[in-house]
Amino acid sequence: MNEPPLNKPDHRGVTHVIKAFQYSLQGLRAAFRYEEAFRLELLACLIMVPLGIWLGRSALEYALLFSSLLLVLIVELVNSAIEAIVDRIGVEHHVLSGRAKDIGSAAVFLSLIYVAVVWGALLVGRLAE
Repeated sequence: MNEPPLNKPDHRGVTHVIKAFQYSLQGLRAAFRYEEAFRLELLACLIMVPLGIWLGRSALEYALLFSSLLLVLIVELVNSAIEAIVDRIGVEHHVLSGRAKDIGSAAVFLSLIYVAVVWGALLVGRLAE
């Protein structure tokens, strides 16, 4: 009854934390290596961070600006994971596979709209001063 779940290593305590960190780094490396959209969004973030430093005026504004950028990367990682799973199951066209990929893409799109809303609102406020 205390057996680890199927395909799950039996790591506990500090070892679990270290292994989880290693797996996370592997995921980031894989996304950077294989996902063009992730690389482009990461580049956009690197360009926008200095703009955010200029645009923000308070800790709350900085948090909104930078967390909105981080959200895009997070959603892109989840979308890429969905696409990898769908492609692993089969590359032939299936309506549910297409739907899963489209919904993941829509999530990325909405995260980009969120960036535009947050950054746009702060920019309009800054220009109005």
